Amino acid sequence: MIEIAEALPRLEGDDSGRSGPPRTADFQIVPRKGLPIVGVVFAALVAAIVANKLWPLVFLHVAFGAAWTIVDLFMGFVIGPTMGKLPPSARVEMATRLMPKMVLIMPTVVTVTLAAGWQLGMLMGTVNSSYYNHGWIVASYIVVGFMAVIALGLLSPANIAVLTELKKPKPNPAVIQKLMKRFIFAAGFTGTLQVAILVIMTRIRVG
Repeated sequence: MIEIAEALPRLEGDDSGRSGPPRTADFQIVPRKGLPIVGVVFAALVAAIVANKLWPLVFLHVAFGAAWTIVDLFMGFVIGPTMGKLPPSARVEMATRLMPKMVLIMPTVVTVTLAAGWQLGMLMGTVNSSYYNHGWIVASYIVVGFMAVIALGLLSPANIAVLTELKKPKPNPAVIQKLMKRFIFAAGFTGTLQVAILVIMTRIRVG
């Protein structure tokens, strides 16, 4: 807590000797420049579901599923441990640059992967209990369900809470430190679950 507290004045621009209210950190919690891209992606998802054609559904499911896997593995096994070893000032600086992007990226890749995947399963019949690999399909639902709950119910709220706290004129170091630990731990756990989903998907592929 003391380490984060020492880093916060640097983020705020060091207000020592400056009159008036303390300055807040200069970053956007939700990057506005990224919103049009997210809008295009969701429009493509809706179009693919309405068309109910094989190729666009496979493309969206595979492309965004791969992106979800890469992000989780990278965050869980590279960024998380690296961030934990950084000096407090660098940790806070990295959080203000990386986490706003994650506010848009994670909900987008999770939603598109799940929605396109479910529609694809309906189209190909893999969601039916008569499907010959139904046991592995159910296993994938369980693991993906855990990952989605962690991503949307734990990682994203913790991410937004850290950024909201950093935006305050006087951020609470204890709150930031607690939320960042939760974020790093959850990222590592979802990275492990991604390894499990890779095993299941390759098992389904070979039959």
